[in-house]
Amino acid sequence: MEPHVERTTFLPFARPDIGPAEIDAARRVLESGWITTGPETARFETEFRAYVGASNAVAVNSCTAALHLGLEAMGVGEGDEVITTPYTFASTGEVIRYLRGTPVFVDVEPETLNLDPDRVAAAVSSRTKVILPVHFAGRPAGLDRLYAIADRHRLSVLEDCAHALPARHNGSLIGADLDRTRYPSITAHATCFSFYATKTLTTGEGGMLCTDSGPVADRARVMALHGMSLDAWKRYSESGSWYYELVAPGFKYNMTDMAAAIGTVQLTRLEAMWGRRCRLADFYTEAFTDRPELEVPGQAPGASHAWHLYALRLRLDRLRIDRAAFIDELKARNIGTSVHFIPLHLHPYYRDLYGYRPEDFPVAYGEYLRELSLPIYSRMTVQDAGDVARAVLDVVARHRT
Repeated sequence: MEPHVERTTFLPFARPDIGPAEIDAARRVLESGWITTGPETARFETEFRAYVGASNAVAVNSCTAALHLGLEAMGVGEGDEVITTPYTFASTGEVIRYLRGTPVFVDVEPETLNLDPDRVAAAVSSRTKVILPVHFAGRPAGLDRLYAIADRHRLSVLEDCAHALPARHNGSLIGADLDRTRYPSITAHATCFSFYATKTLTTGEGGMLCTDSGPVADRARVMALHGMSLDAWKRYSESGSWYYELVAPGFKYNMTDMAAAIGTVQLTRLEAMWGRRCRLADFYTEAFTDRPELEVPGQAPGASHAWHLYALRLRLDRLRIDRAAFIDELKARNIGTSVHFIPLHLHPYYRDLYGYRPEDFPVAYGEYLRELSLPIYSRMTVQDAGDVARAVLDVVARHRT
């Protein structure tokens, strides 16, 4: 049977929302003669930390860089354990290995696909140094319970917030300073954001590390630019000096002023762009709720979802096709999709290094087999979302058991 094709053009899975203001900002930087790290980057850091409610913000060239810098500043080294999720992108695990640490994977909650706090509590050992949760798809993880575990064991917490801007937890934006009156014994706390092309705020490539710890921020800032002494970027400006000192073997993770100028404009549009994502998510949820073949993503009480992803899950026992075939059917109807994520323990590197089997993390493995991410971005129209919904429901109708 041929698919019923509604669209005549392909709807991509993701597309950045770049307008004239971003283009003008980048042009101004290009015409200024200062295009790398400089005053625009400093401005973006200032405005971003004010927006999320953080004491410190360090702009870098990716969320991967922010995660790496955060762990390094928290003192993670060879043999140290970092508890994290296998249900994530490559970055979350690889930065631990950069420092010769050991990623201790624990399974996720079936509903949220976020770290299961009960399993985290059971995984803490004498070598544990950091808990590294991921706010999957933009839904905040169970932070109250995770913070309590870290506080009890005097651990650090580094949050992978690549999906989480502008999600909120207990009334505060993800990225805000930790409430030290509630969690006085957490050693250090930081959050890491992604500004990749598909994210809710984009600079093309980019990231930000936010923290309430001055020492963590200072260390990250130094290590982000070759381990050079503070304000090294100013050495070619009128107020700068040619002299610098290397205090550590650092990295090349700095953000450019071109990226920062785009980010500053995007920040002014963030709430509006997020509002459009929320409306698209509501549209999908209304279209798919009560369909026995489909499971829609939920929202946690007292929290708001960033809707970086709309992670639909298929009830495969009610369908005659698997997830891969479902994706092919949608592509034939001109709908782009993706899968988030192939769990880390299934990849050859981790499988071979640690001897993992798929069933070692049964929730992550089982949910991966039925997860399907639908297009959701602020440049989409309601008509686009309607095309997606009709295509999904047409595939379901043709292949239900």
